[in-house]
Amino acid sequence: MSDIRVMIVEDEGIVAMDIENTLRSLGYNVVGVESSGENALKKIVESNPDIILMDIMLKGELDGIQTYTKIKENFDIPVVYLTAFGDSSTLSRAKLTEPYGYILKPFEENELYISVEMALYKFKMQQKIKNSEARYRSVVESLETSIITTDVNKVVTDLNSAASKLLGVKGDSVVGKDILEVFN
Repeated sequence: MSDIRVMIVEDEGIVAMDIENTLRSLGYNVVGVESSGENALKKIVESNPDIILMDIMLKGELDGIQTYTKIKENFDIPVVYLTAFGDSSTLSRAKLTEPYGYILKPFEENELYISVEMALYKFKMQQKIKNSEARYRSVVESLETSIITTDVNKVVTDLNSAASKLLGVKGDSVVGKDILEVFN
């Protein structure tokens, strides 16, 4: 049995039950099945899922895309969309939320398994990158040496607090400016 906790957000009961049974047969721990975005947001705190499988079209005030937007604001949980809607308008809206996957229903068991595993792997790698960036940032900030980074076009992309102090600017107010403007 897997330790991976999965929440399902699907408003069609039979479909939700099928997804739940499929996940359980694959060895996942289903910690909740919710029929609306509002209920899912309430349940996340107590069920603490590792991943959420979410239909885009949900009954209630929030659709799946709006719900994931709120999840991203308040929680750090990957979401894979499971939906019957593959039209360009829905896909464009969904892409803006940067989901960890997008599966069109009906789907095969293997597709679900691969999507969940890939989403969890991608999430884990992104967490490692975030942690690495935080370590880098703390090291750079602790230096008394001024550090300014630019891109290939000589546009300031970052600077540490020592550089801000030296230049007499607040925070990253020079980020996005040409390095020659900064030193004029």
